[in-house]
Amino acid sequence: MISERHISIVISNYNKAATIWKCLEAAFSSRYKNFEVIVVDDHSEDNSVEVIKKFPCKLICLEKHAGASKARNVGAQSSKGDIIFFTDSDCLIKEDTLSIINRTISHTGPEVIIGGTYTRMPYDKGFFNTFQSVFIHYSETKNAENPDYIATHAMVINTRIFKENNGFPENFLPILEDVEFSHRLRKTGYRLVINPEIQVQHIFNFSLLRSIRNAIKKSRYWTMYSIKNRDLLADSGSSSTELKINVVSWFLTILLVILWTVLQKPSLVFPIFLIFLFNSFQSRRLLKAFYETKGIFFAGLAFIYYTMFYPLPVVTGVIMGIVNFLLKTGNPE
Repeated sequence: MISERHISIVISNYNKAATIWKCLEAAFSSRYKNFEVIVVDDHSEDNSVEVIKKFPCKLICLEKHAGASKARNVGAQSSKGDIIFFTDSDCLIKEDTLSIINRTISHTGPEVIIGGTYTRMPYDKGFFNTFQSVFIHYSETKNAENPDYIATHAMVINTRIFKENNGFPENFLPILEDVEFSHRLRKTGYRLVINPEIQVQHIFNFSLLRSIRNAIKKSRYWTMYSIKNRDLLADSGSSSTELKINVVSWFLTILLVILWTVLQKPSLVFPIFLIFLFNSFQSRRLLKAFYETKGIFFAGLAFIYYTMFYPLPVVTGVIMGIVNFLLKTGNPE
């Protein structure tokens, strides 16, 4: 029989009163018994603290807004568990998540950093929420034995290892601190793995506009980080090879359509068709994931959004990231 390790669930919260209740309710509904919950409130301006105080968790309130990295580091320093499980204040832990974590550690050993992922179906069932949840789930689990990074919405790490490696970077970009931390650990010699069974259900509350904004924000900062890290073309989680091929295919298609319109050459239709076939083949496993989640109608709509519309905000973010990187390089602090 596998003994129950003491697991510290560390949650960073900032103005998430609307979701932290559900997050903590799910955490304390776990069938696993040997755990603690630490919530670090990053100086929220809503009523998050009042909501958190209704649960039997350890609450730490930062005196000023300092960012998720600082909040997570403070929570980790206050943890008493052998293992830290980082998740977000808009994520719902499933009843068996902690049990699966404990079992996984028994197989991998404490020196391995373990990642989980989102459930394919999010908490809120709209199209853009489901699209994002399936996309992230697929992207994070397709290289489960050798992922490029472990995301903080479901990161499992030995407490000693986390503290010895100085935690998340606090003077960094607004996001991607988990990517930097994962890369730093890999360079030190630690192994990263994903267990797709370790799942949290995310609350997205996405509309079309929020989906676009999210794509711009992530691609912007990812571009800035990747240029500096010299791995812009790496197959890295949601910044996957498939997504990059999809964006390039979209760009080439737009270019060919413009040329076709200007030059009135029907021969340009054939390369457009070939590009579409090539892109569809490269993204076939993602298309399958869309289909397996909600059937052929959803898969068709999701693939249309992914191939025809989603690349535009990604390209916008990439351009912004390149400009921001060049301006920062040209004007060092």
